[in-house]
Amino acid sequence: MSQDCLDTLAFSHAMYDHASRAMAFQAAATADAERWQRDLRAKLVELLGGFPDERCELLPRVTETREFSTYTRETVLFQSRPNMTVFGYLLLPKDFEKPSPTILCLHGHGRGVDDIVGIQEDGTMRTEYGEYQNDFALQCVDRGYAALAIEQFGFGHRRDDAACQRGAGNSSCLPASGAAFLLGETMIGWRVYDAMRSLDYLSTRPEIDMNRIGVMGISGGGTTTFYSAAIDERFKVAVVSGYFNTFRDSILSINHCIDNYIPGILKHAEMYDIAGLIAPRAMFVESGTEDTIFPIDATRFAFDQAQKIFRVFNAEDQLGLEVFDAAHSFHGVGAFEFLNQKL
Repeated sequence: MSQDCLDTLAFSHAMYDHASRAMAFQAAATADAERWQRDLRAKLVELLGGFPDERCELLPRVTETREFSTYTRETVLFQSRPNMTVFGYLLLPKDFEKPSPTILCLHGHGRGVDDIVGIQEDGTMRTEYGEYQNDFALQCVDRGYAALAIEQFGFGHRRDDAACQRGAGNSSCLPASGAAFLLGETMIGWRVYDAMRSLDYLSTRPEIDMNRIGVMGISGGGTTTFYSAAIDERFKVAVVSGYFNTFRDSILSINHCIDNYIPGILKHAEMYDIAGLIAPRAMFVESGTEDTIFPIDATRFAFDQAQKIFRVFNAEDQLGLEVFDAAHSFHGVGAFEFLNQKL
C-alpha cells in the first residue's frame, strides 16, 4: 500500500532530485569549458525571455546635480527599451582621477535606490550608513569609486500607482513579475537588460573607465548582479551579497518574491553552474550566518561547487567568499578588499 504524501516541499524536493540539469558543468579542459559557457549563456538568455534585437536610443539626461562635501550626485534618466525609462543616481567622488573604475549598484527589496545612497523617506540625508543595505553605493564613493545606482524595475521611482499609494516601502514586483511571465519573459530578464543598458550609458561618460566596471548588489540586487555578470562580459567583477546559494535550498524551498524565478532553469543548471559563466572574471560572495532566506550551509556548498568550475579556468583566485555573523544584510568588508584587488 502506498504511503500518503501530503507535504508539498517533500514533493518539490523529489522533483528536484529527478530534474535533469542537462547543462551542468562537466568539462575538464578550458576549451571545453568555454564551449559550455557559450551554450549555457545562450540557454540562460532564452529562459530569461530574451533581449530586444536592437537597442533603442538611450536619450540620456541629467535632471538634477547636487554637491556634497566629498562627491557630486547627478540624477540621471535614460531609455532602456521603448516605454521603459531607467532612473538612477551617478555619484562622482570629488577627488576622482578620470577615467576611473565604477560600480553599478543594485538595491534589494525595500524603498529602492534612495535607500543605498543615503536618502531617507522624508528626503533628508542619513548621517551614517543605515538600514539592512548599509548605503553601499555611498560606501563605494567613500572608497574612491564612482557609483551608478539605478532603481530596479518595480521599486521606488519605477513602480505602479497602486504601489505608490500603499507607501514608500511597497513595490510592484508581484504584478510586474506576473506580467513578465504571461508575456513569456521574466523580471530577472527585464532587470538584467536595464543593467546592460546602464553599461551603455556609462560608456557615454568620459569620467568612466569602461575596462574597470564592477557590479554590486544585495538580496534582489544580488540576484540581478549575479545574472548580469553571468551574461554581460563587460562586467569585470561582481559582488553578490545575500543571494548566492542553491536553487534547491533557497528559491525552491523558502518563500521568495516571484521576481526570483526563472521557469525551467532546473532542467538545465543549478545556481553554481551559472556562477561558472562569470569565470575567469571575478566574483565575490558574502552571506550572513543568520540569513533565513539564503541558508549559509547551502551558500558554502554552492561556493565549493563554483570553485571547481573556476579551477578549470585557472581562476580560483578570482572567486572569494566572506561569511559574517549577521542576518540578511550588506557587510562589505572583504568585498571592498576584493574590489581593490580586481579593479
